[in-house]
Amino acid sequence: MPDTWTGAGDEAALRLLATRVPAILWSTDRDLRVTTCTGSPLLGLRKKGSGFTRLTIPLCFGIEETGGVSEAAQRRALEGVPVNYDVEWSGRWFRCHVAPLLDARGDISGVVGAAVEITESRRLEAELIQSQKMECIGRLAGGIAHDFNNLLTSVLGYAELALLKLDQDPPPRHEIESIRDSGLRAAELTRQLLAFSRKQVTQPRILDLNSIVERFSPILRRTIGEDVELRLDLSPELACVRADRGQLEQILMNLVVNSRDAMPTGGIVTIRTANCEATEEEARVRPGLKPGAFVGLSVVDTGVGMDAATQTHLFEPFFTTKELGRGTGLGLSTVYGIVKQSGGYIDVASSPGRGSRFEVLLPQVDAPADLNSSTTIPSIRDPKGVETVLLVEDEQCLLLLAGRILTGGGYTVLTARDGVEALEVCRKHSGSIHLLLTDVVMPRMGGAELAREVRSLRPPCKVLFMSGYSGDHIASHGVLGPEVMLLEKPFTADALSAKVRKALDCPA
Repeated sequence: MPDTWTGAGDEAALRLLATRVPAILWSTDRDLRVTTCTGSPLLGLRKKGSGFTRLTIPLCFGIEETGGVSEAAQRRALEGVPVNYDVEWSGRWFRCHVAPLLDARGDISGVVGAAVEITESRRLEAELIQSQKMECIGRLAGGIAHDFNNLLTSVLGYAELALLKLDQDPPPRHEIESIRDSGLRAAELTRQLLAFSRKQVTQPRILDLNSIVERFSPILRRTIGEDVELRLDLSPELACVRADRGQLEQILMNLVVNSRDAMPTGGIVTIRTANCEATEEEARVRPGLKPGAFVGLSVVDTGVGMDAATQTHLFEPFFTTKELGRGTGLGLSTVYGIVKQSGGYIDVASSPGRGSRFEVLLPQVDAPADLNSSTTIPSIRDPKGVETVLLVEDEQCLLLLAGRILTGGGYTVLTARDGVEALEVCRKHSGSIHLLLTDVVMPRMGGAELAREVRSLRPPCKVLFMSGYSGDHIASHGVLGPEVMLLEKPFTADALSAKVRKALDCPA
């Protein structure tokens, strides 16, 4: 079929067709002055004035356009690059396409454009997204309630059994250990939820991904069992990434365990790393991916694979294909949250019977790896001490618990329930205060303000914050940074003692 009409009357027919198409069609000269425009009455837009001279498309109809999107797109078109964009005009949304307008010699003489109203389709899309979001929240709430009810049942049940055995010999050690184990599982569930929501407190460092994979691989091999072979295919010239070491290890563990579960009779899991570049074309066809240089981490298995329907729900919380009682359904959603929090991208390729390939892309960093990037608390021979600690916590049960732990470790402990009370204790205490251990969010005065006041009164005093809030919430209270020491709740007695000792031993 020919690209243009050439018969008699064709031009008139084309003009008639252009006035009936439910779209705005226009052209401009090189100064972006509108030269022709048609179709606007069908979309309810009325031309301002009698002509278009020196008027851009928004000005033609008396429209205030935020951000100058149309002008920027048309200037790109003048450079020879077609542009698609969505824009809001007079409270209604339009999808526009602009392209270079060529003259008879093939030179760019202006811009030609078309705009179709998409207000209704955007409304329907928003309703669909909201419906999917509510379904996801419902699954999330149901999963949380299920898992925490199980943990609370265990805690309450073993607590009752322990109470019955208090006067017996031997003491109820097993019951108390079971209560502790349930608490640890609840803490892990909370960390997974924070990772999924991308609000986990992180300690990003410049890291060598190959080094992390190599050091972590013995743990992975012990985890997946002898019937699954783990292979490493690591690029020797790999760039560095900026991320939290513990989170990268969590990504590896979750993806490898997911692959192991997809191979009930054994198989091969391969971890690959490589430098890669995402082009603008790739970014257009892979939603969520931005153009740029990345470090790629792939986990490939020879398992049962997945169909397309399963892949659409793969990263949703508490979605699982495993039988009842196996897995929480948070493994892959946790990976998704960590990757997004790190500014990366994750994708999966799979089909039934042909295994799966999970690909994680993390932005490259042009800097050497931080040799002191380990997040593990160094081994401490004796976490006890004789220093004085000012402990500030508005939750009475935690104040008493932390105080007992530190007093048992040999420390002198001064306690306060908020920042105002802590300042009063600080002013009245005649001896030294070596460490301020304070909650971040408290009534009357928060931890960050308290730390500034205490340091002004007692400059040698060191500070250790503690909090159970998300990273965003802590940052909003002025407490986050590479130099800030933070103890995350919930914590064990060993973790508290070790962190306090580390804070006291760190150079000022």
